[in-house]
Amino acid sequence: MAEKLKKAAVIGSGTMGHGITQLLAMNGYQVTMVDISDDLLQKGLEKIKWSLEKFAEKRRIRPEDVSTILARISTTTSYEQAAKDIDFAIEAVPENIELKKKVFAQLDNIAPPHAILASNTSTLSITEMGNATKRPDKVAGMHFFNPPQLMALVEVIKGEKTSQETINTLVDLSKKLGKTPVVVRKDVRGFIVNRVLGAVFNEAFWTLHRGEATKEGIDASVKYSGGFPMGWFELADYVGLDIASEVGKILYEAYGERFKPCVEVIEPLVKERKFGQKTGVGFYDWTKGRPRIPFNLMEEYDVERSWAVAANEAAWLVYEDAASPADIDTGMKLGTGWPSGPCEYADRVGIDVIVNKLKEMYAKYNMEMYKPCPLLESYISKGWLGKKTGRGFY
Repeated sequence: MAEKLKKAAVIGSGTMGHGITQLLAMNGYQVTMVDISDDLLQKGLEKIKWSLEKFAEKRRIRPEDVSTILARISTTTSYEQAAKDIDFAIEAVPENIELKKKVFAQLDNIAPPHAILASNTSTLSITEMGNATKRPDKVAGMHFFNPPQLMALVEVIKGEKTSQETINTLVDLSKKLGKTPVVVRKDVRGFIVNRVLGAVFNEAFWTLHRGEATKEGIDASVKYSGGFPMGWFELADYVGLDIASEVGKILYEAYGERFKPCVEVIEPLVKERKFGQKTGVGFYDWTKGRPRIPFNLMEEYDVERSWAVAANEAAWLVYEDAASPADIDTGMKLGTGWPSGPCEYADRVGIDVIVNKLKEMYAKYNMEMYKPCPLLESYISKGWLGKKTGRGFY
């Protein structure tokens, strides 16, 4: 099906929009990038040009390819011009459901009946966007990771009315773009990566708030004992504390007490507009580059706590039939650079070990976040403890 896709529109020329535009053009698609002003479009184009020149410098493309790729990109502020003869569109406007619904309704009015409309949202409802159109079967999520031209993962999300054919086409398209797609079979908030990450962030934030470890101690333990590429506070700064806070609220709204946010830790910084790396200050000071996490604090926090809540949230995704263990593990490894996926990790150390850790923390803190998912309990009752018994998540 993806063979038939030739012409695309990308709505939004910000960080994700111009990255997706570049990626499509690099893979031979004719793309029109749309935004509300020529000024914004010009800035987006300059960033694409800069990035392509970097690719050429690193010999990932030939110098002469730069102009060929740029020639496939056009820009406009008119939906009419952008969408009238496209095969698919990818929306990458700010994370606001009303704004996105408006964009989808507009695209739906102009795009040919066969065109697929996808959203690059990281957590909002695909079903609601689909319902703003007369083609909800052709609306799906296609969540790229930042920066889209480099990150290998794409989450493909099925709304309540999305057809299997649409999902298959977007899975194919992702592969054609050189990406690894994972399928989110239900329109759940946070999809895979942000949901598992949300649980891990919350665990770290509450640990800091309770005074059990410092942020440097938690990050040192996570990096140097746990082998993760970044500490949780460092990663939150990198993602943007405004975004982390917003996603946290959406997860809390969707799943209740299991995602009770630790507002005392993150909100004061958000109020002061200390969003992390992009503003120069967040949990850390980024003005002199990446924060130095002291090596000698790597025993301060028990990294097994992070793994336990990650495996528990992964179990909820499987329990709800929203994603498979393999897709969850692929998502966490490619989307966030984890050394292992939470499901394979649980199978390796033993599901009983994970559940005991959760029960111990639940008894101590009485927080829903630590309450073992029924799926884990059922695995244990069947004697599925992971590798040691020959059956677990896998």
